[in-house]
Amino acid sequence: MPNLKELNDAVSLMDQLQTNEDGSVVLINIFTIDPADEEALIAAWTHDADFMKAQPGYISTQMHQAIAGSPTFLNYAVWESVQSFRAAFTNPEFQARIARYPDSATVSPYLFKKLAVAGHCVA
Repeated sequence: MPNLKELNDAVSLMDQLQTNEDGSVVLINIFTIDPADEEALIAAWTHDADFMKAQPGYISTQMHQAIAGSPTFLNYAVWESVQSFRAAFTNPEFQARIARYPDSATVSPYLFKKLAVAGHCVA
């Protein structure tokens, strides 16, 4: 079972899941593990990704590995809405899958939305 480390002490992931903001959201989940657990992390994440991929509102996901031998990984997943992510994340089947992560794993999931920044980013 992974250890949860909130990305922000003022607003937790559970606080975010209670909102009903409009528009798509991006889940950023940072994983830190013991280097010996890399294969176990990838296997557990793949198992989760297979489940999420079949859920309504799922758009895409991509796993990233830090460079220079760092045991840090980052998952980037796009969802149609907070509501669709919440339904998938709180699904009892998904919650049971979390136990497959190695004990050394620390996870920091958090939801974001795109911003429009003139001359740089579109919403």
